[in-house]
Amino acid sequence: MNGWILAAVLVLVTGVGATLWGVAGGPLRRRATAQNLCTALACPVLLLLAQGYGRPAYVDLALVLAVLGPVGTLVYARLLADELADDPPHARGPTWTAAALGAAVVGAVAVATGPDRALVKLLVIGVLLVGGNLIASRALAGGMQEGRGD
Repeated sequence: MNGWILAAVLVLVTGVGATLWGVAGGPLRRRATAQNLCTALACPVLLLLAQGYGRPAYVDLALVLAVLGPVGTLVYARLLADELADDPPHARGPTWTAAALGAAVVGAVAVATGPDRALVKLLVIGVLLVGGNLIASRALAGGMQEGRGD
């Protein structure tokens, strides 16, 4: 086991495990926030595993998750806007922590990868991961409610 795999296991056990527990039960605001954070933490895990096992296909999975994770959260925020308006989630600390972790992992893997085409893909993943997480968290906190005309 190398350091990349150990870091992936730590993020997987602590971060993703806690968010899966949050998705499993509790109020709607906690479940919606935990779903967003789970996808934001699973993407860095895939990047760490890609580097640890030397499998670039995991980077492609991380790219798909970085695109589809926030989109799924935005769909939930739109569909559940009325219920979330009554008790909006406020998770600035975990959101910024997940964004910082994603940026740190992308930065570390980018340095280890070196300058080539894979670096561009990693930077796109980083932008999508951090930006998508912040936009989706904003939507969960009430940003989608402002656009509703009903």
